Formats: sequence, C-alpha cells, structure tokens
Amino acid sequence: MSYPLSSDVSRTIQTKLVLPPDTNHLGTIFGGTVLSFIDEIAAITAMKHSKKAVVTASIDTVNFLSSAKVGDVLMLEAVVVSTGNTSMEVYVKVECEDLESGERKMTTKSLLTMVATNKEGKPTSVPGVIPQTEEEKRLFEEAHLRKYRRLKIKSFVGGN
Repeated sequence: MSYPLSSDVSRTIQTKLVLPPDTNHLGTIFGGTVLSFIDEIAAITAMKHSKKAVVTASIDTVNFLSSAKVGDVLMLEAVVVSTGNTSMEVYVKVECEDLESGERKMTTKSLLTMVATNKEGKPTSVPGVIPQTEEEKRLFEEAHLRKYRRLKIKSFVGGN
C-alpha cells in the first residue's frame, strides 16, 4: 500500500531560453513548442510522483494567455494536483521573463492527465497526493468535475 505524497514531492521546475528556431514569422514562440515543453515537464512530474514510466492520456486544457519572444526565458512549473487509481492530473504553469526589462508575465496554464505504466506497459497504481498551496487545494477539490467532463468527452468521441 502506498500513502499519499505531498505535492511538493513531485513539483518540477524547468527553465528554457526561447531561440529563433522556436518561433514563428512574428518572432513569437510556436504554440506547439510550448505544448512540447508542457508535455515533457508533466511527464517528468508524474514520473517523480509515481516512480513509474508514464504516458499522456489527455491534455485537458491549454490556455495561451500571452506570447514569448526570442530571447525571453520561460519558467515552467508543474505539480501533481490529483490522482486516480493509475492516473495523475498535472497542472503546468508557464511564465516568461524579458531579461532586459525583468518583466514577467504568465504565458500558459495547462492541465494534463498522465497514466503510470508497469514494465509490460499496463496501467499501474499511483500514490495519492496532498495539495500544499491554495491553488493546488482548489484544483484538487475540482478534480472530480474535470474527470466527469473527460469521461463525457471520451464517450462522445467513441473512446473506450
């Protein structure tokens, strides 16, 4: 039996520099590049929490709030905010900083569901989570509503 873990156990922080190949013709970062960063940090966070390999089951929400440009630094922070039997919901925030001005702004917020897998690639159980911050506690309390919405969408599009 595994016991619930503090959300601080799985918290992950990464820093990325926005380079020219990461950007579009307007000089701002491609949304797909940000999504790749988000998926990577969510996977790392879920693996730290579960001590297992994980797969992405869904990207529930991605809200692009502002853009980042070449030379900006992205700060990504991810944390497990709720768990099921084999799944973990991971909240990812992305901020950018203009190094010349020091100005920081929130660029993206996202929720992903990751599933832990065993050596045979089958879903396997994960420990629960104990949220730490007020934001994490709110996300934890609302998790059942998001799960219900995911199940409705999955049944609508013909998922198993």
